[in-house]
Amino acid sequence: MASKRSAGLLLFRRGAAGTEVLLVHPGGPFWSRKDEGAWFLPKGELGEGEDPLQAARREFREELGSDPPTGEPVPLGTVKNKGGKVIEAWAIEGTFAVDSLKSNLFSLEWPPRTGQIREFPEVDRAQFFSLTTAATKLHAAEVPFLARLAELLPPV
Repeated sequence: MASKRSAGLLLFRRGAAGTEVLLVHPGGPFWSRKDEGAWFLPKGELGEGEDPLQAARREFREELGSDPPTGEPVPLGTVKNKGGKVIEAWAIEGTFAVDSLKSNLFSLEWPPRTGQIREFPEVDRAQFFSLTTAATKLHAAEVPFLARLAELLPPV
């Protein structure tokens, strides 16, 4: 059986304080009290035969509620998480108004075994972080994307 695949965009911006990247925090009760190592790139699973870059753009829209910037995406390659899922990412320069976040929702029985179905946002927060801070916030499997982005950017 083929391993699952996801695709995402690592949005970055450059400013006086250096390079910052946009990370998202998953919604729902499991993640509500987690912070360090609990943030991710906006990403999602590929549909059968779906183009990975198009899937990354779709997931950005679904998780953040707006289209990704129109700049030229730069491939960051792939990583594999502990569960075996292969994640492919692209860096794209631009910005996002984090206060405009409007994520899609998912349904979950909560509390467990109560029969109560509740809806939660797929993403409950989005925030820009410096590359150094992002390395502590980002889920460990995705941290290599930060180093690859830093290698691509000209020195400040």
